[in-house]
Amino acid sequence: MSEVLSSLRENAQTRIELAREPRPEEAAGAPPLRLLLGEALTLAEPLARKLRPPLDIVRSDNPQIVVLLPGFATHPLRMRYMARQIERAGHKVKNWGLGFNMGPSEEIFDHLSSRIDAVHARYGKQVVLVGWSLGGLYARELAKRHPDLVAKVITMGSPFSQSPYANNVWRIYQFVTGHSVAAPPIKANMAEKPPVETVALWSPRDGAISPRAACGLPGERDRAIALRCTHMGFSKSPEAILTVLRELENTSIS
Repeated sequence: MSEVLSSLRENAQTRIELAREPRPEEAAGAPPLRLLLGEALTLAEPLARKLRPPLDIVRSDNPQIVVLLPGFATHPLRMRYMARQIERAGHKVKNWGLGFNMGPSEEIFDHLSSRIDAVHARYGKQVVLVGWSLGGLYARELAKRHPDLVAKVITMGSPFSQSPYANNVWRIYQFVTGHSVAAPPIKANMAEKPPVETVALWSPRDGAISPRAACGLPGERDRAIALRCTHMGFSKSPEAILTVLRELENTSIS
């Protein structure tokens, strides 16, 4: 029992030290704190949704199989509204098959590899990966590992470019995951473009992730599309949802 308690104390101390690390110079590109505070307004989104007319969803002539990957510390339920709108357009939507996204590991990537392989086998066509924030990083890496299974990657506010510290949540990430944001427990080159069509959705109003990190540079993605939502709004903003639907409609399956 004493060994267990000692291990728990050591683990807790490591996480506290990671969360208390000095702010690196590379974090200078993080969004201003006023935008981070603005993320709280997203809590009112369910009420605002009731006050506006339903989204005008056009039935797709090019239905896709879509796998949604949630953001850091979020559950697939946070993307359920987006999933319903995508399904209204005639696409088939699957979640990632796990609960809360509490950080990467090779075990999680093994699960996700099996997940998209099973979805591909069931429907007989390549899937489109739509990843929000950290989920978008998973989507990019999965497409690199399995380009034969993935038709397209759409990231939403995902920090695949620039410094891993160019955001306002790196300390929280390090405390929760127990590892440095600059040293994830997987082999990955975040900025390297997957060998499939890759579209990056980003927003200058993002209060969590640097817009430059989510937009990326030419060569790190095929296209970048600027939206006007908050970081938390990527999964429920009408603008974001309609943009994802347009991208799905314009997806080519090899």
